[in-house]
Amino acid sequence: MRALRAVLPPLVALALVLAVWESLARGLSIPLYLLPPPSAVARAAAGELPSLLSAAWVTARAALYGFALSAVLGTGLAIVLSASRPLERAIYPYTVFLQTVPIVAIAPLLVLWFGPGMRAVAVSAFIVSVFPVIANTLGGIRSVEPALRDMFRLYGASRWATLWKLELPSAIPSAMTGLRVAAGLAVIGAIVGEFVAGFSESNAGLGILILSSYRQLRTDLLFAAVLFASALGLLLFAAVNLASYVLLRRWHPAASPRT
Repeated sequence: MRALRAVLPPLVALALVLAVWESLARGLSIPLYLLPPPSAVARAAAGELPSLLSAAWVTARAALYGFALSAVLGTGLAIVLSASRPLERAIYPYTVFLQTVPIVAIAPLLVLWFGPGMRAVAVSAFIVSVFPVIANTLGGIRSVEPALRDMFRLYGASRWATLWKLELPSAIPSAMTGLRVAAGLAVIGAIVGEFVAGFSESNAGLGILILSSYRQLRTDLLFAAVLFASALGLLLFAAVNLASYVLLRRWHPAASPRT
């Protein structure tokens, strides 16, 4: 019953949106190339399912590589920055700057540096998704209660012991929040990277499929590709959510099921 209460409201809302969309598209006789009804999108998805699945797998690999890099390097950099306030003041502004640079503007440079294909797209996903990991992990480490730090200091704990036994466990909820945000951003970065970096036609991702559908005025297929990209982001977000639940369910209230 708890699962049904959680799933039913969004399903009802989705059904209403699709019904209104279908009715407006058909009732107003909107051309298919402007706004195809959901039924046309479903037919396009069914007809091009092998191409969509192949493109989704290519994009998923690039997004996963970029997300894994952001998780490892972002967490590592946050730990390093937490060890020194001067170092944090010196480096952290550049991580903010990296987040504010439009990825479309630097994507051509990624092609020059890494070549067209998987590496450039994965780096694009990494650049877009790394900042939330750094910011949230660093914030979690910094937010440890001063009384607990004083207790560790009182018992003569080393800097490494304090980090490993106090700061990192305390930062896990914040770090998982950053990873949730990074999960969706990694897919966005991969799609944008594909717009510029590209692939061969035999190894095209969803970004290339979206561009080719737009050029052919296959708006129904374009919508289907966008839905597949959204599904990738949701799957990655769900995986991070599951990992967060497994890690935190026994001791953190944020991970406990909501009624």
